Amino acid sequence: MRASCWWASNLAGKPFVGPAGRILDRALADAGIPRNETFVTNAVKHFKFEMRGKRRLHKRPNTYEIERCKWWNDVERLIVKPDVVVALGATAARSVTVTISKMRGAPIDLADGARLVITIHPSALLRTQDEADKRAKYREFVKDLKVAARLVFKSAA
Repeated sequence: MRASCWWASNLAGKPFVGPAGRILDRALADAGIPRNETFVTNAVKHFKFEMRGKRRLHKRPNTYEIERCKWWNDVERLIVKPDVVVALGATAARSVTVTISKMRGAPIDLADGARLVITIHPSALLRTQDEADKRAKYREFVKDLKVAARLVFKSAA
């Protein structure tokens, strides 16, 4: 089956299996997007971390690391041929396009005919301490995903 969405994340290993993955799963459901009809991948294919006691804390990839993995993401997109790409966070956005714009939630046409939607990474919600702010950010996240959902359903029609 051809995937209708291509998701880029900046987590390592199997994408979105931890707390951020649970937020993504809930947000996808709230946006009306079936998770099993999406292709989820990592923008950077290795897990960069620093040890804090027994915990491995994720470290943001640098521009060089993002660029070194860009070809891999390009090949995945050639294979999957998505109608819509959703970049979750700045690292994912950089892996799709060199220029990071303030186009959050606004579809961008890519050279290969796909559409790009940039939104926040779900882990940003985990770092938000104020509950009211967290709920507002979550609503905006779901709103961005609904933009992607409309694009997918529009292209399928």
